[in-house]
Amino acid sequence: MGFLLETMRLGLTNLRLHMLRSFLTALGIILGIAAVILMMAIAEGAKVQALEQLEILGARNVILRSVQPPEDASMLGGQNSNTSWINAYGLTRRDHYRLRETFNGVADYIVPMKLVGSTISHDTRQLGSQTYGTTPDLPHCANFNVARGRYLTEADIEEMSSVCVIGHMVARQLFPLSDPVGKTIRVDSKSFRVVGVLAPIGLAGGAGSALVGRDLNRDVHIPMTTAEGSFGDLIMKRSSGSRENTAIELSEVYVSFGHVENVVPGSKVAERVIEIGQTRPDRDDVEVIVPYELIENAKRMARTWSNVMLAIAAIALVVGGTGIMNIMLASVTERTREIGIRRALGATRHHIISQFLVETGVLSLMGGVIGIGVGTGCAMALREFETTARLFPTMITGWSILVSFAVACGVGIIFGMYPANVAAQMDPIVALRHD
Repeated sequence: MGFLLETMRLGLTNLRLHMLRSFLTALGIILGIAAVILMMAIAEGAKVQALEQLEILGARNVILRSVQPPEDASMLGGQNSNTSWINAYGLTRRDHYRLRETFNGVADYIVPMKLVGSTISHDTRQLGSQTYGTTPDLPHCANFNVARGRYLTEADIEEMSSVCVIGHMVARQLFPLSDPVGKTIRVDSKSFRVVGVLAPIGLAGGAGSALVGRDLNRDVHIPMTTAEGSFGDLIMKRSSGSRENTAIELSEVYVSFGHVENVVPGSKVAERVIEIGQTRPDRDDVEVIVPYELIENAKRMARTWSNVMLAIAAIALVVGGTGIMNIMLASVTERTREIGIRRALGATRHHIISQFLVETGVLSLMGGVIGIGVGTGCAMALREFETTARLFPTMITGWSILVSFAVACGVGIIFGMYPANVAAQMDPIVALRHD
């Protein structure tokens, strides 16, 4: 114990005599450890944010969506002299019925959605329409909540009620200074009473929003029976002297399973059901989205990204370790006579190695502690800045700090071993003659 304490005292004394050199030597470790923690925090934060956005779609869901195919594959009537045609594509009520029959007893919910209208307005304010007819089961699939009021009910469906539930952004833009519950909005020429407002949905503006194809905070939901009875299936658009009539029976169908392991097989069955039910096999007008697969892909990509970040940070640590080795080799040359005197007084090679390893270990340890502080501080600063600038979401993990600390200690030992061996292998007589 006395030998160990004396060795540590000598090592610390030597470091204290050269404070600036010791700090510059540890600087590479400081920056390397800070880089490891900061990069891992950025990678982890980005992964968590992406997974949160994807999971809003529901890991147990399969989403079937109508997509517009090339015009020549979907026209019921060709372009006539009045430049008017009917463009029919996408999911049908028959598809919905066949999905219900196929997944009866397997899926928890099968929820249709139907896009209607072209504009939403209240007083003088007007927005582009994202109005969907749907059923009361949608919140169980889409993972959203009602902030104020209520959602649609079975009574609304049976009575074809002219009621609606509006998204967070619709409420802010149409009713900036008042509570929209109980007020009336218009979808095209139809009036609807607002019975509820949805809580903010985190997909807005993120990767999940691009996946959904719209900002869910701008949705308006009305009873499916009302959508079918008041708007029908034909959507008419006029532009530049032409008129396009689009016929879409259903925009989306959510199939929600009780267990995650049923999702991927269920998606294959759903694809087959749609393919069999198509009257025109050349159409490509329905896409199948499986959030569970997207979540797994996001996890794999996040792991890859984390490994890349870690490799970059590891390079910084190697550079820092090389700096320690270079400085310690210079220190060995500088202290050759001291080494010779210690050997002449009875110090063994083991004693010399221990002294140099204590010095490199202390340098690495101090560099690691400071680097952890710097990296954690930068990550926390970025997290605070991200709330306003939406730049880098960061999340500090305990394992990254522990690994960084262990690596710092390892770097000191590994890169200090060679200089320590060089010092220990010196001939005491030659070392004593050194000027």
